[in-house]
Amino acid sequence: MLDAIRQAVAGAAAGEGGPFGAVVARNGKIIARAHNTVLSKNDPTCHAEVNAIRSACRKLKRPHLYDCELYASCEPCPLCLAAALWARLPVVYYAATREDAAKAGFDDAKFWRAFKLGRLPLKISRINLLEASAPFAGWRARKGRKVY
Repeated sequence: MLDAIRQAVAGAAAGEGGPFGAVVARNGKIIARAHNTVLSKNDPTCHAEVNAIRSACRKLKRPHLYDCELYASCEPCPLCLAAALWARLPVVYYAATREDAAKAGFDDAKFWRAFKLGRLPLKISRINLLEASAPFAGWRARKGRKVY
């Protein structure tokens, strides 16, 4: 956990993004370290946890981290929590709370409320096309496909 906090401090000091850090460990050994790079990459998905998950998956050459742990300097936001779920991480540990983050200007309470109430602050609308299922038909027909 201390390494995740050090990543957060270093990333924020470098001006690459917010004060967030993360570490992925496996069998007691660190697989990946990362900090928030939202500003340096101009990418709103470059949160520390997402960056650490991406790095760990590349290193392990697989899309799942079912035998790893994620250590985050702060309670994961909805984006990072979803990434942890998709990575099949069995556990996430965090140090600071979302309330601590909000006091520093990183308030994601509106997102948590939207998910809880089932009302997202953006319009999501389906465009119904006959061609919509073509990618799935092609996927099902592909030999040797790997389902994840």
